This record gives sequence, structure tokens and C-alpha cells, in this order.
Amino acid sequence: MTHFTALPRLARLGLAAAITLLSSCQKEAPATPDTDPASTADSTITTFRHPGVVNSTASLNLIAAQANAGDATRTAGYNKVVDYMNQYSVPTSFPAVVYVVGSGGSPTEDQIRRDAILAYACALRWVKTGSATYAGQAKQILNGYAYNFQRYSTSPKPDGSPTEFRQTYLEASWVAPTFVAAAEIIRYYQVNGAGAGWSATDVAKFSDFLNNLKNNYVNNVPGAISDTNNWQVSYAYAKMALGVWFNSTTVYDSGYDFMLQTMPQVVYSDGALKELRDRDCVHPQYSLTAMTYAAETARIQGNTALYEANGQLIKNGWNKFEDAEAGNYSRNCSGSQIFPGIETAYNYYGTSKLASLRDRQDPYGVPGDKTFLGFTSFTHRSIGTVR
Repeated sequence: MTHFTALPRLARLGLAAAITLLSSCQKEAPATPDTDPASTADSTITTFRHPGVVNSTASLNLIAAQANAGDATRTAGYNKVVDYMNQYSVPTSFPAVVYVVGSGGSPTEDQIRRDAILAYACALRWVKTGSATYAGQAKQILNGYAYNFQRYSTSPKPDGSPTEFRQTYLEASWVAPTFVAAAEIIRYYQVNGAGAGWSATDVAKFSDFLNNLKNNYVNNVPGAISDTNNWQVSYAYAKMALGVWFNSTTVYDSGYDFMLQTMPQVVYSDGALKELRDRDCVHPQYSLTAMTYAAETARIQGNTALYEANGQLIKNGWNKFEDAEAGNYSRNCSGSQIFPGIETAYNYYGTSKLASLRDRQDPYGVPGDKTFLGFTSFTHRSIGTVR
């Protein structure tokens, strides 16, 4: 699988003198907890809604009712959840150390990405069926990482060169919001008035796990890379999701502010995508999907400003990617995988051009590299403004 490895800047991490091909020689940067002064963001958050990351109680009620009533479109989206769960079994062991490989992958790196989405799939299946089996499977995964995960480390790239430690910051920014989206459902949602029965002790332990990801990895993204690209928007989306979980306006607004500042640097005013111009057909979709999921999370919290920012920049970026998919752009992306963020964007904007893009690969499961949550044809297809 393809990863983006940032340009070297190891001096900041204090690793340059010690870096070797052996990951055991690499050390984490000091933890950077959220101690910033009050944010100036106009996020309008006073009380957080739960579940509140990508999905809400109202939207989950709607999609479950439609699927259980036999709605064909909703059922097709739900079947993507079932397909994923049939492909991957719920693990019984969980890594204490996750090894990140730049421009490659490792068994533990693959597992944590896969498992974050699997926990989310289990949670969605519980929402639809009400079966305690699926809630139990989601809790098994969430608790597995809460009680076992200790740290990220690195392993050499496929060519033998070292992976820079800051790649772990991006990896954590990818998995954290997916874990949170699953955990928000298991913690707060009720099926027929009954919750999932996640104990307060386990919830607290899971919060410790998320604080580890946030303080030791996610928070380090802004200072780790000088170029502006998918790293920053992935960070901002992760911080917003983590802020919802922790009921923290400081954490949430730090991501919200950063997203507003960064969006015009990765998608230009005419919709042109920096990474589509400079890189490939995958990385610009990292940016578009992170921005879309952040905007949807903000919408659930009562604020559509990210969707509307800079003349609907998110819509304009997806429009430009449709041009590339249609072969009408300088980079031809015909036939490349389309990320599931398009379904969520189309639900909000509802334009014919976004419909053309989402219809190319409907219904949507998850990205092949499992960097972002999916199943949006189940959770977001034609849900309108419900939140």
C-alpha cells in the first residue's frame, strides 16, 4: 500500500544523530498535551451532541429504520458493512507496539487500520440489528487497544531505508477518528432504549488510549512537516473527533481552527487540488475525505461553516476530482478508486456533478488502504439534513 513519507526534518525530533535502520533506536517526541489558551474559533459549540462524529442519533435511527423496513438503497449500503465483517474476523490479540513503514506496511500497521474500521462496522451492525453480539464485538476491539496498545514505532521501508518517526503522527491521525466514531456509537447510542453496556472502567481506559494517540502522535503533526497537504487536514479532522469524545472545546476548536486555515491551501479557490496537480489520484482524496468528515462532524454539532467555507471549497474540490475521473483534467484518474467521502459530500450539496462522481462506484465501502472510515452509502446516502 502507498504511504506519503514527509520530507526530512528529523532535527525537530532530536533523532538525527541516532537514526538507524532499526526501529528500536527511534524514540517518541515528548508528549504535547492540549494546553493552548482558549480558541478563537467560531465553532459555536456549547454542548456536544453524542454520538457526534460523522453520525448522530437521529441519522442512525433513520438508516436503521429504513434498512429494517427493506429499503433497497439502504440495504445495499448495509451489505458493505456485512461484506467487511465477513472478510475480517474480530481479533483475539492486539499489538502493544504498532510498527509504521513508510511507503509500505507492516502486520501491526495493517491490523490497527483494519481493526479501527472493523470496530466501526460492528457498531453499525449493532445499530441496524440490535444484536448484542455485534456490540460485544465492537467492545472487544475497542477494549483490546485500550488495554494493550502502548506506542507506535517504525520499521525500515521496503528499500531498506529508515522510516521517519513522524510518519507515526499521520498514522495516528488516520485511525483516531475512526476509533472515536465507533466508540461514540457504543458509548452513547441506544437500540430500543438499551445501550451497549460498555462499562465506565472500560470507557476510561479507552480514553487513556485516545489521549496516548492525541498527546504523543496526533498533536505533533503541525510542527512535523513544512509542506501543506493531507497531513494537516487529517490532523484537524482527528482533533475535532477527539474533541467530541473528550467533550473538550479546546481540543475540538484547535482542529476546527486549523481546518479553516488549511483548506484553502490544499484546495484552491477554483477547486483545483494541490495534490492532484503535484502527486497522484489518491492523496487529494485523503484531503477531500478528511475535510468532508470534519464538515459533517461540525454539522452534527450544529455548524455548517466548514461545508460553506471559501465558496463551498469542499464541493469545488470534489468537482475537480470528477473532472479527473472523467479524463477531463491534466491528471487522468479514470478508473481509480473513489473514496467514500464523496457520498457524504453529495448528501450535503446534492449537485448533479457530485452525483455523477458518486454514481461511478456506488455503493461505497471503505478505501482499499483503510485510512478513513467508510460505509457511507449505508450511513449517508439520502439522509438529507437530519442530524
